[in-house]
Amino acid sequence: MKKVIHTDKAPAAIGPYSQAIEANGMLFISGQIPVDPATGIVPEGIKAQTEQVMKNIAAILLEAGYSFDDVVKTTCLLSDIANFAPMNEVYSQYFLVNAPARAAFAVRDLPKGVLVEIETIAVK
Repeated sequence: MKKVIHTDKAPAAIGPYSQAIEANGMLFISGQIPVDPATGIVPEGIKAQTEQVMKNIAAILLEAGYSFDDVVKTTCLLSDIANFAPMNEVYSQYFLVNAPARAAFAVRDLPKGVLVEIETIAVK
């Protein structure tokens, strides 16, 4: 059985997808971009954008009853691989112990011209 997860504390989906789906004790969070859900503004710079992405992920995790400790896999998409180190600096603050498995890719473009998008899988 799958359950759709939605919170107003993360950006609304901009297409035919859900913020997250929970199924069989697993939470699949759609790729989050750095849009502030309260203002619709995208902050400037990779560090600020990564911070906003992680806040959006945190809001969805919380809504579903999960935490960053439950995250087992992430995929990070970057518009420029040169942003990997500063993205990683912010990202690492959310996974102080037992970091999840991760893939990171440079891609040609991301929605709304953002610098970073991160999708997440968590397990209870």
